[in-house]
Amino acid sequence: MQDIEKIYEEYFETVNKYLFCLTHNNDISEELTQETFYKAVKKINTYKGECKMSVWLCQIAKNLWYDQCRKNKKNIDLEEMEALCFQDSNTVEDKIISNEEKISIYKKMQNLDDKTREVMYLRITGELSFKEIGVILNKTENWARVTFYRGKNQLKEVD
Repeated sequence: MQDIEKIYEEYFETVNKYLFCLTHNNDISEELTQETFYKAVKKINTYKGECKMSVWLCQIAKNLWYDQCRKNKKNIDLEEMEALCFQDSNTVEDKIISNEEKISIYKKMQNLDDKTREVMYLRITGELSFKEIGVILNKTENWARVTFYRGKNQLKEVD
């Protein structure tokens, strides 16, 4: 039981941020995060250690999100990301400038295709390696790297 609590404490924020990037809804991301850990506890014997625990948990989280979308037959609406993963700055002025820049970037990212946008979110906000992104999306590390690079170039073209 102690190990499960440690895993929960260590990875809760990572999984919750990842789900927030997918859902753009704090309530849904928290609910799915709880469900992710519940499912992980039930399936912990299937974790073979072939990838990082965070990657395994994010795979569970992504599948739960996809399941929910299918159940609701709902299109994923990706409009506002103002509260998304902001980092602390030193002054109020820095925070305002930093937030405006991030909002601008995330708005531009809405024009990317779903897979490219997901790779960008995982890399930028999830701070995952290309290898981890490839594992989560069932693609290769090189695919994740190329997709991220192309996404960056598409964002530069928008300027």
